[in-house]
Amino acid sequence: MKYYIAGKITNNPNYKQQFAEAEKQLIKEGHHVMNPAILPHGFDYEDYMTICFAMIDVCEAMRMLEGWTESPGANREHERAKATGKRIDYIRNMAKHGAILFG
Repeated sequence: MKYYIAGKITNNPNYKQQFAEAEKQLIKEGHHVMNPAILPHGFDYEDYMTICFAMIDVCEAMRMLEGWTESPGANREHERAKATGKRIDYIRNMAKHGAILFG
């Protein structure tokens, strides 16, 4: 399955590690992954959202990382996934217990 990873990036000093761990787990599960945390710096916010929506559109599912509700961008991505009928998985307690998946 093709997965998009969504979570809080802005003002999150650990986002690269969190997204990398989620990507590694998804690959281990046998999925293909779109990871927005590896996009280059220097684009405007709306440019990133346009790119991310295109990434979401080619995926079948989305994995929401802990803290995503605090991110306006991740909330927009979540709404896009819901509106286009994507499967959405939610991760809780990453820091304390490793990734715990809630479908």
